[in-house]
Amino acid sequence: MKDFKTAFFFLRLPVAVSLLGHGLVRLPKLQTFSEWMLTTMEKSAIPAALIVPFSYILPIAEAILGILLLINFKTKYTLCASLALMSILIFGSCSIENWSAIEAQLLHSFYLFGLFWFYEKFKTENQTSN
Repeated sequence: MKDFKTAFFFLRLPVAVSLLGHGLVRLPKLQTFSEWMLTTMEKSAIPAALIVPFSYILPIAEAILGILLLINFKTKYTLCASLALMSILIFGSCSIENWSAIEAQLLHSFYLFGLFWFYEKFKTENQTSN
């Protein structure tokens, strides 16, 4: 691919902005977000002792992963961490049967995997041709 860097920037931009946006809107209201998540997850078998710390970590993780994707830092690891985060969110959504949330999380996951595949395929080609 001739202009891998530009193409890859515009491919990762939407999901980076999504993750960053999710994190940034929740950071100023962490307490409220945590209470909302705890209430939402009441029907889940996941104990509150795990949900509360996760609810405080999630917005920070989303913001950090969004920034790292945006600046293309340690991309392979950032994509893997983002996919792991999506898997955790999907598990939580399954535990309360929130199927519509799972659709959005799966869409993010497929997009992240597509980025991972694109990165792995064209990064090596780009390195050997330069």
